[in-house]
Amino acid sequence: MSEELLSKKELLEVTGISYGQLYRWKRKDLIPEEWFIRKSTFTGQETFFPKERILERIDRIQKMKENLSLDEMAEMFSPNVGDLNLSKMELVKRGLASETTINLYLDQLKDSPEKFHFEGILTVYLVEKLLQTGDISLEEAKMVIQVSNDYFSKEKQSYGEMVIVRKLGVSTCFIVQSTTDFVMDQGTKLIVKIAFTNEMEELRTKLI
Repeated sequence: MSEELLSKKELLEVTGISYGQLYRWKRKDLIPEEWFIRKSTFTGQETFFPKERILERIDRIQKMKENLSLDEMAEMFSPNVGDLNLSKMELVKRGLASETTINLYLDQLKDSPEKFHFEGILTVYLVEKLLQTGDISLEEAKMVIQVSNDYFSKEKQSYGEMVIVRKLGVSTCFIVQSTTDFVMDQGTKLIVKIAFTNEMEELRTKLI
């Protein structure tokens, strides 16, 4: 389950952007630091990127830069949403999650909050999407909620990726910093692989 990589040279050729643009966007936090992956090659050290994510990000930047400044785009892409809090009914009204999913989330908590902070909103939003697509069952949804809550309760410098796999009918959910070099045995089926930063951007567009 190794994510396809794109070299820096290939990225510049495919997208038509310059070296200067790429690193200016990096300095503005439009492209996450962890996407710049240094690897040893026969010519020395080279920089690679997660292909699908970097191409999608650059496409979005190029479309948005006509109407937004770099600082405005940085705010859009930033996972930091301050003190955002929404009630259960506000989540339903905005179409972010159904009451069923929210109640499932609340059932996994010791104390039910009156307001949901951003990471709680993100969790119910993800679970809602996965249930709607049929990728996970209700029991697996409970596992996703538990793993997400444990992960978000810890201090971290960057958001990772959620992976759900299934083998012989038994599912496992875990979160890793990157799936770039992740390998699993052939008898295990990949069900879901989600980069939190991508989901955060999508969620932010629905919140603003």
